[in-house]
Amino acid sequence: MNTPARSQARSTARLAAVQALYQQQMEGTALSRLLDEFHQHRLGREVDDEDHEGEVFADAEVDFFDDLVRGVDSRREEIDSILVAKLADGWTLARLDKTMLQVLRGGTYELLARADVPKAAAISEYVDVAKAFFDDREAKFVNGILDAVAQQVRS
Repeated sequence: MNTPARSQARSTARLAAVQALYQQQMEGTALSRLLDEFHQHRLGREVDDEDHEGEVFADAEVDFFDDLVRGVDSRREEIDSILVAKLADGWTLARLDKTMLQVLRGGTYELLARADVPKAAAISEYVDVAKAFFDDREAKFVNGILDAVAQQVRS
């Protein structure tokens, strides 16, 4: 059952997962605390604080969000080694923008572990996530890296 509402809920979950992974990297927040914080304060509810005055975030598919965040966390070494192999010579993960790295990690995890999500859909979704943070040039970079990852992991 792939309804537009479910598709939107998954898109929202992907964006939230990238934000959660970024927060985890920057603050070193424990995974259980991080997930709890997102469940309580950010997923599928109205946020009313000085940064998001009355802004309403679309409902996210919480189980999908949890799988993405937990999956990237548990398979980070594997994901990172795949990504390093796809970067141009002389590039390291440390040289990437921290948000960009989380976008690529999320997309790589989904390509690796979520066979229920078509390859093209996963790539397109993370290109869209990249567009939320970056310009077209970076979105094209995400497309190229994730396409190369997909060719490796989805034979």
